[in-house]
Amino acid sequence: MTQDTALDMKDVELNELDQEKQPMAGDTQGGGGGEKNGVVKVKLEDGDDGIGVRQGQKFTGLSKEELLRVAGTPAWVRVRWALLILFWLGWLGMLAGAVVIIVQAPRCRPLPVMEWWNKGPLYQVGDPATFKEDGNGNIQNIEQQIEKLNTLKVKGLIIGPVHITQVDKPGDTKLTEIDPKYGNLDSFNSLIEAARKKSIQIILDLTPNYQSENSWFDKTVTESKHFQDDVKDAISVWLERGVGGIYFSNVQNLSDQTELLAEWRNIMANHSTGGKPRVLLASPSEQNSGLAMSISNETVGGQLYCRYLLPQNNTSGSLGERIKEHVKTAGVLGNSWMVGGHMASLVQDKLLRVYQILLFTLPGTPITLYGDEIGLKDLPGQPARSSRPYMQWDIVSELTADVNQNRTFKAQDTDKGSILNMYRRLSDLRGKERSLLHGDYFPLYNSTDSLAFLRRWDQNERYITMLNFNTHGEKEMTPKIDPSQKEEKSEVLPEQATVVLSSNSQRKEGESVSLKGLKLGAGEALLLKYPYSG
Repeated sequence: MTQDTALDMKDVELNELDQEKQPMAGDTQGGGGGEKNGVVKVKLEDGDDGIGVRQGQKFTGLSKEELLRVAGTPAWVRVRWALLILFWLGWLGMLAGAVVIIVQAPRCRPLPVMEWWNKGPLYQVGDPATFKEDGNGNIQNIEQQIEKLNTLKVKGLIIGPVHITQVDKPGDTKLTEIDPKYGNLDSFNSLIEAARKKSIQIILDLTPNYQSENSWFDKTVTESKHFQDDVKDAISVWLERGVGGIYFSNVQNLSDQTELLAEWRNIMANHSTGGKPRVLLASPSEQNSGLAMSISNETVGGQLYCRYLLPQNNTSGSLGERIKEHVKTAGVLGNSWMVGGHMASLVQDKLLRVYQILLFTLPGTPITLYGDEIGLKDLPGQPARSSRPYMQWDIVSELTADVNQNRTFKAQDTDKGSILNMYRRLSDLRGKERSLLHGDYFPLYNSTDSLAFLRRWDQNERYITMLNFNTHGEKEMTPKIDPSQKEEKSEVLPEQATVVLSSNSQRKEGESVSLKGLKLGAGEALLLKYPYSG
């Protein structure tokens, strides 16, 4: 294309552009504007963008030299100094305020050392044979029920004894071998692994002569060094196999219980390494519950003594007095509590929920016997060893006669008002509320047929347990702080508290009740709470 041709085409484009700028036919021209059909057209000045800014003109701000000249003026110097002083005064003020808040704020109590057996209930399976409806249970059957046991939030299962033994034949006792009728080592290891996945530990009952009335043979055998060595060796073997603890019953029959328990406790401590704490659980017979208290002065970490809630042949004083003494002796975390048999066989039906609430709100570890979560009863008219009922999971056992009708795990599972679901609620509360988990214990009311106590921890919600064991009449109670207890003086009970749980279905959770002259119905238990007030 020649230069002349290019110029000609440029002229054409300019002409077309000029035509586009021409007003449409019929428009009125003149002045710099026109109007047609209500539309006003305004002609702008050349270089004007319509908002008063000349095209091509840019705002570049002040130059560096101009800024320096302005910044050095006395006015700006004074402004900068004023802002700097205000900044530091504000910073120092916030620092001083933070210091005041920290100093005046109540300090949190350091949390106590909590092991797995302190964090939830222990569930005593006992003889694996009774853990199935037909009485032919074994170790494998226990594993099959792990998921259901997990809904109870239990932290440990007390299994056995399951070792080989013959009645009153020490030479035939093999503490490290499993009786074939219960299973074998593979099935036991499988149970340990299945339980571990649910954060449940297995505690093995190693009581030697468990098929006889004298569970520790006679005095001569008990004093035998060879026999004592066998027990110590067995403890080490089972701990190495992965059990979380060892249980011995009827320790009052030991010839030198203090010395032997100390030796066994040392073995437990030697195996409690690598973040795997182990527990020694010692239980006297029901008739000798006072013995445990006499030797509990030796209590150290890793050992629990069982306390019985129901009065025994050689016990004296009210339940409240015995609880207070046990807590004083072994501390909040050094006790474990059990009823001493199937709860439903030892107390009236109306008191089942009362004792469940008591068991789970006391300081220490609650221990429940299999079936207590559904109110299972012993078989009447049978010898003690033969009276243990078979656990009823889905159906009622044919061998329970009429005593355990309508008491199955399956039937109570979906019933919100069942004993099973109260057990679950109590276990859940105890596991997550610090006041119930490891809080201080303070008596508030005590008589022969009633009891009230406070559980508190630092700045957490406080819990009050109120119990009326009289099944024939109501009880009026006003819980009070004992002024003679120095550690209680900082606590002031409120006028009202909130219902958390009650054995009386007429009381609704969340309702407020007055603590002054509070009336509990016959056989009623009431769990209340109130907030920390500083």
